[in-house]
Amino acid sequence: MRDYPARMAASPAPSRASPAPSRASTAPDASPASPAPSRASTAPGASPAPSDTEILAERLTSQLLAGPPAASAEAATERLLAIQGQDPRGARLAVRARTDGLSSSDVDRALTETRSLLITWLCRGTLHLVRAEDYPWLHALTATPLLTATARRLAQEGVSANDAERGVEVIERSLAKEGRLTRAQLRERMRAAGVRAEGQAVVHLLILASLRGLTVRGPMIGREHAYVLVREWLGNPRAVTRERALAELARRYLVGHGPADDRDLAKWAGLPLRDARAGLQAIASALVERPDGLVDLRDRPPAAGLPPPRLLGSYDPVLLGWRSRAAILGEHHQIVTVNGLFRPFALVRGRAAAIWRLRNGKAEVSPFGRLASADGAALKADALAVERFLTPPRGPHGPS
Repeated sequence: MRDYPARMAASPAPSRASPAPSRASTAPDASPASPAPSRASTAPGASPAPSDTEILAERLTSQLLAGPPAASAEAATERLLAIQGQDPRGARLAVRARTDGLSSSDVDRALTETRSLLITWLCRGTLHLVRAEDYPWLHALTATPLLTATARRLAQEGVSANDAERGVEVIERSLAKEGRLTRAQLRERMRAAGVRAEGQAVVHLLILASLRGLTVRGPMIGREHAYVLVREWLGNPRAVTRERALAELARRYLVGHGPADDRDLAKWAGLPLRDARAGLQAIASALVERPDGLVDLRDRPPAAGLPPPRLLGSYDPVLLGWRSRAAILGEHHQIVTVNGLFRPFALVRGRAAAIWRLRNGKAEVSPFGRLASADGAALKADALAVERFLTPPRGPHGPS
């Protein structure tokens, strides 16, 4: 196991994408077709390589979409390490799909009152929902490589290097003086100081302040995320060596995404392949190498099987955790649009079977083909669960 990175560098892992399943049959009670068994070769006497369906079941169990749910929003976030967060509703729905009995207000409470969760720019330069205690080492690993691209985007928005520095100073000074502020409020503070904050300039100035470790998106003010200073919201984070951070990244990634390989980890984290391999090498004694070329944590419990039908939100982590989405999407590529938007979709027998949307607070499901009656009924029940999750609890004077 200790020469794992060297072997992976010598030859890329074989492709394991499932063949695209055919569109659901129009016959009554038809269900999405299962993919053909994996055709990965196995040496004589060796354990057979898992089929594509078995790999999918393992990954969906790691993702908390199959098996026992997490007990809290924090536990679900810990399992996945980082949940895509540029769509606020999508991040909350990712928590909903992996827990039981929560509401979106529980996520808001963790962001605002207990300060146990936060949202900031991390992996791949994208907003992610993470636990507060995981923020310091994830930021240290993933933020620095993004600074050059952010400076370039600011220049494209007409913000010079000097004005970018002034903008970050305004953000830091305003938050230190006034406390939590929304993006609109910070835009006004920058305009008043003569810093260009039009269009996307304000966004990239906020990204720059975040990448430098000054700010995060913490509490909710009404329906908006507010920005706060890291040092005031979280205290002074404990320093972590890069070697320890890479090891923790590899371990925690596999907890929520295993089985996988080094290229899956590198893509998800937005780090060079050499860093992914270094992290896996650091935890080599805790890993098991499989006949299909993937690795996983040793002694992981068996997969729970494919999950029940479930509605997933925009940018659900199950579509962002590995190099290929083919096993889940099959031929339904329209779930991910050409401009990079990830639509809400329904998972049936572990595969995309419908898209859905909210209209006037009601979840409307549009299947790709005819579903088994039991699957259709399960999606209707889950649609009601989505509506309940997103509805604020009512107090004595109306919704809180």
